[in-house]
Amino acid sequence: MKRLLVFAAIAGTTVSAQRPHQNTVIDVWAQGKSVFGVYAPNENPRPRGQGPRPAVYTRDGGEKLAMNPLYDFVFLNLEGQYDANAVKAIVEGLRSPKAASRKTLIVRIPPIDADGPDAAKARVKAIIDAGGDGVTIPHITGVDQAKQAIGFFQAAGANVWSPSNPGGEKIAMLMLEDPNAVAQAAQVADLKGYSILACGIGSLAQALNGDRAGAESGTQKVLAEAKRAKLPDMLTANPQDVEKRVKEGFLALLMQGPTADEAIRLGRAAAGR
Repeated sequence: MKRLLVFAAIAGTTVSAQRPHQNTVIDVWAQGKSVFGVYAPNENPRPRGQGPRPAVYTRDGGEKLAMNPLYDFVFLNLEGQYDANAVKAIVEGLRSPKAASRKTLIVRIPPIDADGPDAAKARVKAIIDAGGDGVTIPHITGVDQAKQAIGFFQAAGANVWSPSNPGGEKIAMLMLEDPNAVAQAAQVADLKGYSILACGIGSLAQALNGDRAGAESGTQKVLAEAKRAKLPDMLTANPQDVEKRVKEGFLALLMQGPTADEAIRLGRAAAGR
C-alpha cells in the first residue's frame, strides 16, 4: 500500500504532516500557527552597571526554561562570544525529565565574517552534534554568503527541515541585517536547503542610522519574501506588538525579559493556541 502523504499549505509555509516531528515547532507550523520562545537569560549574578557582565548559562537555567509550558523554543544567543560549554549546559537542562514539553533549542553563533568561515562551519557541526535543534547565522551579507552558510549544514550532515525537505528535523536560520543584504532578500529566499529567513530589525535600524521606519520597511520586505518562498520568519516581540506580529504572519516570535511570559500568553491567544 502506498504511504499516504498529506501536506498542509499554511500561512506562507508548507510542512509535511506525514508524522510528528521530534522538533515540535515544525508541527505547530503545520497547523498554520505561530510558535513562541525566549532568549536564554544570562545567569551572571553581577548587577548591570558594575562593569562587564560576561554571559553565564547553566544546566539548572536550561531546566528552569524546560519547565515553563509556555515556551515552544529557547534561543541561545552566542553571537557576541561563542561558548561550546553553554550549548552543552542548555541542551542538558532542556532535556531534563522535569521538562513540561520538548523545547526546540536554536543557537545563534557569531557572523561568518567575525571569525571566518572555517570557525562558523565548525560551530554549526558542534551544535548539531551536541543536540541543538538549530543554528542561526546572523549578518548574512548576501546571496553568496547565504549559499556558503547553507553549505555548513550540509557539511555537518544535518537533516535540515525546509519546504523541499519536509521530513527534516534541524533548523537552519539565516538573518539579513543590513540594507545591502535586505535588497537581496528575494534571491536569498529562492535558495533551497534552509528553514527560516529573518530580518534583524534592531541591527537594520542601527545600519540605517536609527531609522526605525526604514527598518520596519526592510522587515516587511523580508517577511513578504519568506512567505512567497513558504519559509517561516522569526522576529522579536513584546506585549505591545505581539498580536500585530502574529496577524502579519510571523511564524516564530521571540521574547525576553520580565514581560516575556505576558507577551507569549497574548501571542498564543492571537494565534488560537
